Amino acid sequence: MRSIFERAVAGWALLGGAILVAIVLVTTANVGAFGLDKLARPFGGTVSGLPGYEDFVRLAISAAALMFFPYCQLKRGHIAVDILARKSSPAVQRAFDVVSLSLTALLAAFLGYWMLLGMAETYADGALSRVLGWPEWPFYLPGAVSLFLWTAVAATQLFLKDRNVRA
Repeated sequence: MRSIFERAVAGWALLGGAILVAIVLVTTANVGAFGLDKLARPFGGTVSGLPGYEDFVRLAISAAALMFFPYCQLKRGHIAVDILARKSSPAVQRAFDVVSLSLTALLAAFLGYWMLLGMAETYADGALSRVLGWPEWPFYLPGAVSLFLWTAVAATQLFLKDRNVRA
């Protein structure tokens, strides 16, 4: 069961990476179009940039930005006060781990709750992107899923027998 969960979290991060690759490709195409426009202007030609580029990047990055958080938590890659913890006794280290994992799970759940409220409000408002006219509410879904996955990872780590095991 744990293996399936870990693969789901890793797959979610890979999907976030694929979205970032798409952003890089679209950005490269847009910059290339601007470069071609500079070359074509002396000859009376024009090459336009990609219409809606800013809309796409804004919405895609809002979807992808949080998709790495659950994987970082799974690998225990988030910032911790290791300098203080290393010099403490094992009991203090365990207590610090319990407190930090509890707070992380609560924070991620809290943010996920507010993400869902924001998505509902955006849906109710009928908010559309300025140029492309895409509805904005679906781009909240990956963020909400990411935050609840992050909550699940931190909560799972909280209840593991050996909390210091890095998956």
